[in-house]
Amino acid sequence: MTSLKTMKKSTRTSFLTYAMVVVAFVIVQSLRVFKDGGVGAVLEGQLIPICAYITVALALNLVVGVSGELSLGHAGFMSIGAFMGCAMASALQDSVTLAPLRLAISMIFGAVLAGLFGFLIGIPVLRLNGDYLAIVTLAFGEIIKSIITNVYLGVDKDGLQFSFLTDRNQLAEGGIALIKGPMGVNNSARISTFVAGFILVMITLIVVFNLVNSRAGRAIMAARDNRIAAESVGISVTKYKMMAFVTSAALAGAAGTLYGCSQVTFTATKFDFNTSILILVFVVLGGLGNMWGTVIAAAALTILPEALREFADYRMLVYAIVLILVMLATNNPTIQSGLSRLIQRLKAGKGGEEQ
Repeated sequence: MTSLKTMKKSTRTSFLTYAMVVVAFVIVQSLRVFKDGGVGAVLEGQLIPICAYITVALALNLVVGVSGELSLGHAGFMSIGAFMGCAMASALQDSVTLAPLRLAISMIFGAVLAGLFGFLIGIPVLRLNGDYLAIVTLAFGEIIKSIITNVYLGVDKDGLQFSFLTDRNQLAEGGIALIKGPMGVNNSARISTFVAGFILVMITLIVVFNLVNSRAGRAIMAARDNRIAAESVGISVTKYKMMAFVTSAALAGAAGTLYGCSQVTFTATKFDFNTSILILVFVVLGGLGNMWGTVIAAAALTILPEALREFADYRMLVYAIVLILVMLATNNPTIQSGLSRLIQRLKAGKGGEEQ
């Protein structure tokens, strides 16, 4: 069996990231078995959102860290998955009674729709240079929020009933209101589970690592580092950036469906500009292009505000201080070199013991 030392660095990083996520899942699942002394009520309620935020943060890192483009509208893709995926889950609750299957179908539906919107946005924008993608995705997120706030969607025996701005749907008896405009979505049954969230995170990691370590991934990074040089050797910059952007949008849509199907009710204002910035903070603190760092940052920063809720007066102050300290640590060459020397010494000591 190939040892970790003989593996390529990219393969070793992927393997260790998978192992970290699996170990964390096993530990949390083991703690959930205990009624007393296990997972607290705060963490229990955050498990599915943590998985959703990890997924969308990994998706955004594919655009920001790997592709080198700044996107400020991933909350918009997440909202498409949340609303359309939850609408699909509600519409299928009579025909597909198995909840895991219904959730899987809904997540695929949300991912496809989000990926389609990502493709439509990327057609004009990814051909341009500069910060155009950030501006357009920012506008897209706000437009999507405004549109969904005014959408009324229902289903009955006559099929889908749709109206905009005002609720003009006349649902027959037994009909289901899927989206209620400013009132958002009311889930009759929350079908998302922590196991489904773990599976989605693992699928996201597999997709991202396989894309990054493939020929297409090397082309994406070449276009990021030097667009002119990449084009000079025949790399279609637009094609490969579009590949990364659409994949990222689709994963964000699946994460939105997972999140939406775990909530009793939610509105479009949940997925506003602040949510996009929060996801970007996960990516920056975890490290651009660093997937395992993104996993840790997304999990930690999702738990931290809730863990500090009992300190209501100082909660956001402590949260801001933690962000500043982490940013200083991750961008301080002295600390990074010190950690590198420490790791090298530990390896050298371990090697001496083996001899």
